[in-house]
Amino acid sequence: MADKIKVWCFLLFLLRLVSNLQNCAHAAPQVPCFFIFGDSLADSGNNNNLVTAAKANYRPYGIDFPNGTTGRFTNGRTVVDIIGELLGFNQFIPPFATARGRDILVGVNYASGAAGIREESGRQLGDRISLNEQLQNHAATLSRLTQLLGTKQAAENYLNKCLYYVSLGSNDYLNNYFMPSNYTTSRLYTPDQYAKVLIDQYSQQIKLLHHLGARKIALPGLRPIGSIPYSFSTLCRNNVSCVTNINKAVLPFNAGLVSLVDQLNRELNDARFIYLNSTGMSSGDPSVLGFRVTNVGCCPARSDGQCIQDPCQNRTEYAFWDAIHPTEALNQFTARRSYNAILPSDAYPTDISHLIS
Repeated sequence: MADKIKVWCFLLFLLRLVSNLQNCAHAAPQVPCFFIFGDSLADSGNNNNLVTAAKANYRPYGIDFPNGTTGRFTNGRTVVDIIGELLGFNQFIPPFATARGRDILVGVNYASGAAGIREESGRQLGDRISLNEQLQNHAATLSRLTQLLGTKQAAENYLNKCLYYVSLGSNDYLNNYFMPSNYTTSRLYTPDQYAKVLIDQYSQQIKLLHHLGARKIALPGLRPIGSIPYSFSTLCRNNVSCVTNINKAVLPFNAGLVSLVDQLNRELNDARFIYLNSTGMSSGDPSVLGFRVTNVGCCPARSDGQCIQDPCQNRTEYAFWDAIHPTEALNQFTARRSYNAILPSDAYPTDISHLIS
């Protein structure tokens, strides 16, 4: 009986969040702008015109998105799309590739499929916009904002009030460390050493973002990437111990990111940083949330994990859209827990709603 009560309380909590989402669509945004840095989990079209296999500007991607196919790597909205709605924006944050004029006043999405913290991550797939390049693009946006707002000081004051969401690292494992035929990192570093190398570089990149005006920064950790269909079927070839090893290998990165949040909050006391526990949010019984299929994607995928055929019809019952990327249904769950934590372990030291308050 106690377990049933917990489930019902949890479902009621989700219903309340749905109501909040609907209400905030009619209110003024809680921050003036929202800037997004990331990979295919957040890409909204920046890869469309690149020479790369990492693009999603074809059907059935976007089959449930209001504007159809856009370059998002899922059937509908991404996590950052939904966070944007929770923040009160009545439009989606434009990708850097197409943002023009005053569009940038609401923020910019710089995310790029296959991008990593390391410059070389994802190169076997073709072109991508690494985090270093995304930061260069943000510097260009700062120049454009200076022109729009009159002075550099006015632009920086504006940016100081905005939310920044920086989510990278998956490709530094999936499309780097765990591809020994393409990359040398797994021969050069143990998982602990590699995590430290990544966190050290990430630290410098985030400090540069702070230098460019960021003051409210959310840093999601890595999800259990060994458990995604692509890892199980392609990287591990159905070997359960391999899946476990991949999941264990990314834990030092997440632990390092928590420590980095503490360090940045101490050193840069004019800014606030939070960690979002993607692994913790992925734990638990998925059937409680209505997910009945978690081992394969709704859309049959090619060897690199992307869609090649028509998708399933019962998309809300699938956790994964293709072999790598979550469905909109799972994205909604992740976004809402990131914005308003259900458990204390969901976010550290606080969630997005308190970061921006």
